[in-house]
Amino acid sequence: MYMEARSDELSEGTLQGHKYRLQAFVQWCEEEGIENLNDLGGRDLYGYRIWRREGNGEDRDPIAPVTLRGQLSTIRAFLRFCAEVDAVPESLREKVPLPTVSGGEDVSNTTLEPDRAEEILNYLERYEYASRKHVTLLVMYHTGARVGAVRGLNLSDISLGDDPGIQFVHRPDQGCPLKNKEKGERWNAISVRVARTLRHYIDGPRNEIYDEYGNEPLLTTSQGRPHHTTIRSTLYTITRPCWRNAECPHDRDPDECEYTQSEQMSSCPSARSPHDVRSGRVTAYRRQDVPRRVVSDRLDASEGVLDKHYDRRSEREKAEQRRDYLPDI
Repeated sequence: MYMEARSDELSEGTLQGHKYRLQAFVQWCEEEGIENLNDLGGRDLYGYRIWRREGNGEDRDPIAPVTLRGQLSTIRAFLRFCAEVDAVPESLREKVPLPTVSGGEDVSNTTLEPDRAEEILNYLERYEYASRKHVTLLVMYHTGARVGAVRGLNLSDISLGDDPGIQFVHRPDQGCPLKNKEKGERWNAISVRVARTLRHYIDGPRNEIYDEYGNEPLLTTSQGRPHHTTIRSTLYTITRPCWRNAECPHDRDPDECEYTQSEQMSSCPSARSPHDVRSGRVTAYRRQDVPRRVVSDRLDASEGVLDKHYDRRSEREKAEQRRDYLPDI
């Protein structure tokens, strides 16, 4: 009921995040023998916080305060809905204790460094040219788009003639929403190199498949449009150094490392997520002194969000770039 109630106001990606976090809550309830929300109390919810903080559930390792805060905020939202349908007391959600997060702790420090992104793209261009893996990273890194936006691209959104580009369109009724809905719709120019690779992918290994709405997705599997998790798994796979036979920076033997298993790849310290690809793109733009406004429009994110969550330049880098505009230094 909760997922159905939030489906009209949350993007697909955000909704899936809520589902994932609530699955951990359901698992804890099962372990504690709680089958009725009326049995929940403040002591139980504090116990859940400790259980989740220690990494119980699918995480295995203790989780950071900012991650825990996000987990518990979802539980609060769920309990607020439960109160609205008279399933729990109105005050119960206030008994979910949220950890305090100081300034900066709510920002992820991981990114796909631009130099590393280019190394991976060069490897793909040489050994897996115009494959779905190649096109996935190429489009995500070149545009800096979110995973949902890239997943929702159709062939009709791609222009490969003169002035090539990609159009991002909000299609919530077809299972392809944009995070910022109609405000997130935009046209992104692409380079001739990207356009050429897309043409070779479309004319070559791409599966010629229509979805249930008659659209031709850009990215396809043998089953149709790939799921968000499929795209994430692709990035986790190709961003691990051992995948391209590079030396492991963690002193592990690839023949024995558990991170080579598909279900464990996301745990590799070198694996990078769609968010990391996006932050790497922003960092590259800002190192090249591309104006913040231009980056904001291209990536569909406010300048404040770009600065806080995506720009991975060091403070020293920023200072050195400012020097170019200060003639008396």
